[in-house]
Amino acid sequence: MNHRTILPLAEAGSLPLWRQPVALLFLMAAAMPISFATWSALLNNFVIEAAGFTGVEIGWLHTVREIPGFLAIGVIAILLVMREQVLAVVSLLLLGVATAITAMFPSFGGLLFVTLLSSIGFHYYETVNQSLQLQWLPKDRAPIVLGQILAVGSAASLVAYGLLVVTWKTFDLSYGFVYVVAGGATALLVAVAAFAYPQFEAPNPQLKRLVLRRRYWLYYVLQFLSGARRQIFVVFAAFMMVERFGFEVHELTGLFIVNFLANMAFAPMMGRAVARYGERNVQVVEYVGLTLVFLAYGGIYWFGWGVAVAAALYVLDHLFFALSMSLKTYFQKIADPGDIAPTAAVAFTINHIAAVFLPAGLGYLWIISPATVFGLAAGLAAVSVGLVLLIPRHPEKGNETVFSRYAAPAPAE
Repeated sequence: MNHRTILPLAEAGSLPLWRQPVALLFLMAAAMPISFATWSALLNNFVIEAAGFTGVEIGWLHTVREIPGFLAIGVIAILLVMREQVLAVVSLLLLGVATAITAMFPSFGGLLFVTLLSSIGFHYYETVNQSLQLQWLPKDRAPIVLGQILAVGSAASLVAYGLLVVTWKTFDLSYGFVYVVAGGATALLVAVAAFAYPQFEAPNPQLKRLVLRRRYWLYYVLQFLSGARRQIFVVFAAFMMVERFGFEVHELTGLFIVNFLANMAFAPMMGRAVARYGERNVQVVEYVGLTLVFLAYGGIYWFGWGVAVAAALYVLDHLFFALSMSLKTYFQKIADPGDIAPTAAVAFTINHIAAVFLPAGLGYLWIISPATVFGLAAGLAAVSVGLVLLIPRHPEKGNETVFSRYAAPAPAE
């Protein structure tokens, strides 16, 4: 069977385990973070050393990085001419190539350009990957397998970070060399994904048009708030470790390694927790935890807490964010099967609305009061606590929120 074969999902069980759909999800989950994790680990040191970035420039860079996420709705148009699985592979290849050439553009304008390219690859991959996961995984197994996929991605990141820690100082590596190796490794795995697997055909055809449904309103709002909180963490938490505590590349990478070891250990357990206790209960734990973590980040500036506290909070932050898989499975349970692909694109756009203006705007606030930036994130997490209490214990189509039982049946649109 060659890689161009279109194989119905129901027949995929006849393939060897390593060529089945879940194996492809695992392979892509490993390919993406090799580039993205390396880019993230080196970014803050690289932009400060090579381009003299301050909070203002890093804010603008992350704003540009999030523009493709905001435009993820464009995936719907691309799917008119390209299959989701093909788009996932092409997007991963773009991410790998853009990572490989990052150090060739050590200026503000150059870094904005290459960041935009890598971001298109990353965000379009993430959009269709989420859609493929929810189409290919059965509802009863989805939380558990999503936890395993997260653990695989963490393991790939761990390998990348481990190699950085061991070799960066020992061999006096350059930013350019590391970026090329990481991007090339992603490209090699992409080649396997492209040529070793058939094209899998899910049983429910996906709508190729914009889909906005009133009954998904809570999912949309939670996506917006999740994106806003996530941006504050991604942009400023690691930047704080370099700017305030003077972390070098191998030190920051060592912290990332601790993160991913924790994720490897706990992500499968978190998946089982979602399956056992339900999306609502798990998300309450996630958002209460994030509220406290962000308040504690502010305490670093308010009370002068040291580097050990900052590092511990960084690890806790990652663990709580890992529970966000429960938002995916909440949508899987309430969605029409044909809505998954277009809604994944819509949700990614909603998730990135705040991301387009928050990093640049908060970059200016960061110069005045870093603690206020983290205080804002804590407020957003606290609002999310109230909203997730509206999720029913057993969400499904027609029972999307706790109010659904009191409402008359609504039209589909």
